[in-house]
Amino acid sequence: MGPFSENSVRDCYGKPLGIRFIEHIKRSPISFRTHQSIVLIVTFLTYTCYHANRKTTSVVKSTLDPSSSEVGLRFDPWRRAYFLSPHEGRNVSGLLVSDSGWAPFNGSDGTELLGDLDVAFLSVYAVGMYFSGQLGDRMDLRIFLTVGMIGTGLFTSLFGVGYWANIHKFYYFLLVQMAAGLFQSTGWPSVVAVVGNWFGKSKRGLIMGIWNAHTSVGNIIGSLIASAMLSYGWGWSFVVPGLIIAFMGLVVFLFLPVNPESVGADRDDNVNSPKKNGEEVREPLLSSDSENKEREHAVGFIEAWKIPGVAPFAFCLFFAKLVAYTFLYWLPYYISHTAIDGKYLSSATAGDLSTLFDVGGVIGGILAGHISDRLDARAITAASFMYCAIPALYLYRSYGSVSLTVNIILMFITGIFVNGPYALITTAVSADLGTHTSLKGHPRALATVTAIIDGTGSIGAAIGPLLTGYISTESWGAVFMMLMAAALVAGLLLTKLIVAEVAAKIEESRARRSSRSRPPAVEV
Repeated sequence: MGPFSENSVRDCYGKPLGIRFIEHIKRSPISFRTHQSIVLIVTFLTYTCYHANRKTTSVVKSTLDPSSSEVGLRFDPWRRAYFLSPHEGRNVSGLLVSDSGWAPFNGSDGTELLGDLDVAFLSVYAVGMYFSGQLGDRMDLRIFLTVGMIGTGLFTSLFGVGYWANIHKFYYFLLVQMAAGLFQSTGWPSVVAVVGNWFGKSKRGLIMGIWNAHTSVGNIIGSLIASAMLSYGWGWSFVVPGLIIAFMGLVVFLFLPVNPESVGADRDDNVNSPKKNGEEVREPLLSSDSENKEREHAVGFIEAWKIPGVAPFAFCLFFAKLVAYTFLYWLPYYISHTAIDGKYLSSATAGDLSTLFDVGGVIGGILAGHISDRLDARAITAASFMYCAIPALYLYRSYGSVSLTVNIILMFITGIFVNGPYALITTAVSADLGTHTSLKGHPRALATVTAIIDGTGSIGAAIGPLLTGYISTESWGAVFMMLMAAALVAGLLLTKLIVAEVAAKIEESRARRSSRSRPPAVEV
């Protein structure tokens, strides 16, 4: 039989074309573990592209709104200039360019307008997330993701088209950003649901902590691409990432297996060797075959909110993402407008330097996942990281201007504590709650629960950059006070769950001591 002659309609639509072609070449089915590897790689690259597109705006801000005519780039055509020098004109690719920026963002209200773009994007993203979760649990996630990625690429590119079309209407950029936010909302609920479909709870925190590095990797790649393209015109900083994510959407369509059932994968392939140390290698996140009929009924939106732990973690993420996204959208701008050792960094260099915050975020996500696995305490781990973020933010604001080395070290540490809990909650916690024991009758809840938690967090992500756009015109110190307060509230919101986890640990400890002190049974 050929690679495309399937026996059932479900296989025809469920099994990706690329997977069927590989099986035809191999002349044998792909193993369960190979499918898992494909899922991790494809979803990792998928969300890397989403964040690369999201990061572009923050890097281009200083070009659209130079903010001060007294700050320009000292350019050397043979050597990269890393520092800005007062009273020198901006020079790009050897050509002198006016420091006037790009209308309408170069006026006295330019910073506020850029903040409005951020809040428009993130507000639509947050609202769209709630609908995307419901749609994701009811549609083919592969098709849903493909449409979302191509749409994201289209509208990200249209923002950049404004450069060549000489568009200066604020509402054009506003509408394009809103449309991009709507399409971007398809990403996170879908990729978490797909990964959740293929992996059980064992070591979920560590696996997802490593996998969640796509967020920071995407930010880094987005910053590097946007910074590199600035010398050719800021429009390319949007078009190139847009084309990349559109291409990746086609890869998703061809190669992403949504769940084991869609490709006829046998879960038993995952357990060819005996379990080690009680490892739950056989535990699926989806229901067993006896529950197949119930998969048609996805959990309702209100019912998902009632799952124990969803509301506290959702509101915690509101404040955690407020902090994280303020850095995502404003860190390059803050760096380029802050004198470090008495000198100013260029916009492109500030964008490159800001990637170190995301490198710290990769480490933070992995550490948070691993620690929460070892402690079996998601709330304690997330809250501890949020509390540690407070002194980290204070130190970065107070001493980051001392020298470039000190700035890099403190930025890296801040990234660890800010992004660690954010990564943990949006991945392992969402997957845990999406398969809560209270959902026995409704196994299809992963995308909905993920959307509720991340959608609520995204409202905070919209508010943070918006407030920053206005507060920063008065004082960056006030911005950091806002971020520290948000980190404190994020930790406090998990207090009830922390108490429950501590009580559970105490009870487990007592039970172990009791079992050790009990005399062995005497055989008669």
